[in-house]
Amino acid sequence: MSGEDKFKILIVDDEESMREFLEIMLVQEGYRVTVAHDGEQACHILDRESFDLIITDIRMRNINGIGVLKKAKDVDPGATVVLISAFASAETAVEAMKEGAYDYIPKPFKVLDFKRVIRDALGSRTGPKEKGVGPKIDLHFGSLVGESPQMRKIYDLVERVSQTRTNILISGESGTGKELVARAIHSLSERRDKPFVVINCGGIPESLIESELFGYRKGAFTGALIDKEGLFDTAHGGTVFLDEVGELSLVIQVKLLRVVQDRTFTAVGGTQVKTVDVRFISATNRDLEREVIDNNFREDLYFRLNVIPINIPPLRDREGDLPLLAHYFLEKFSMEMGKDIRKISTYAMDILNNYSFPGNVRELENIVERSVALERSKIVLPDSLALSCLRERGLERINRTPDLGPEGIRLDEVMWEIERDYISRAMEIARGSKRRAAELLGINLRSLRYRLEKAGFVENDGSKGYVGGT
Repeated sequence: MSGEDKFKILIVDDEESMREFLEIMLVQEGYRVTVAHDGEQACHILDRESFDLIITDIRMRNINGIGVLKKAKDVDPGATVVLISAFASAETAVEAMKEGAYDYIPKPFKVLDFKRVIRDALGSRTGPKEKGVGPKIDLHFGSLVGESPQMRKIYDLVERVSQTRTNILISGESGTGKELVARAIHSLSERRDKPFVVINCGGIPESLIESELFGYRKGAFTGALIDKEGLFDTAHGGTVFLDEVGELSLVIQVKLLRVVQDRTFTAVGGTQVKTVDVRFISATNRDLEREVIDNNFREDLYFRLNVIPINIPPLRDREGDLPLLAHYFLEKFSMEMGKDIRKISTYAMDILNNYSFPGNVRELENIVERSVALERSKIVLPDSLALSCLRERGLERINRTPDLGPEGIRLDEVMWEIERDYISRAMEIARGSKRRAAELLGINLRSLRYRLEKAGFVENDGSKGYVGGT
């Protein structure tokens, strides 16, 4: 990139060491950099010169970062401004976003994350001003989001198996999107114009499931006043999706085996054998092989259903897919709620990336929906991320195997070690923000400060927030 083609960046910070650090880093990245030692000097510079990006600290004497932001917007309504501060607060962030800031980053920050924000911010200037703020999202088969190698293997398998009539067993943790994969297979198959019937095997009471599946004849039981077709009749010519098939009782498994094997069944109270043309796609979050070994699931039915296995990876193993999914849900719920929320702040995304999501994609969708409902600005901030929900799920669990030993233990010391581990992890996730860490731990700020002092925690260079002191 030649000098004329380089992006121009203005750095505003009243802390000399931070100015120098940012200047050196950005010059090394190939940008043209101008520095201002306070907000007043920055405003004078903005009067005579334009920039592709302005990076400003918030807390400065005389004219603060919000003032610089307003000045930049007065001079150029399309100015791209990123604010940084060691004194992060929800109120300041909301004000910054209302004034048109691109992003809000608390100190300390990781260098790689900061560089990514700069690239994204500069990239937003080259695209549509209102829309070019999130990653490009491709919907596979109309409903599946993700570009990770794991999901690309799933897409390839979906395309191949959709052209067959073979039974498929989809496995994976709860919330990974098993039904979406089943619907994608159906939509690509020759049965796409026929019914796709979902049977929630764990949601139908044991006393009703047989009549729901196979239908019944008038007089078959008390209340059977007319003949009624079952779900297999409804699905004729199409696809039956047996969701959570591992929840079926052994009695129903025997009757289901006949349908899967011969495509024939008899209605409850009836004598006529019916033939049905359906394809079976089943899903489970259980280990059906283990269920077979434990005699909880019929081996013959398992092999009939599991002709082609598809395993959906959990969200935590789908590298790079979380931001895509988060922005997809952001756009979806912003539109549904009539809100103009354009992106997820860097710090909020960092919190999401550090969470393990035991509820997978369904849990992420729930969190983003709640965040959009609560958010007051045009960008999702950490305070809107329903952190209490994340806290209830727990921070990443610290694996400890209780071992008393022959001489016992000192319980107070062990409990203090556990507390130190959780405090350290919370401060790391919160990037040094005591208020955020206190929220994650479910304690007040005063209590956290006392515990930090007691534990001898000290600030480090900012790469991970805090480390334990001696």
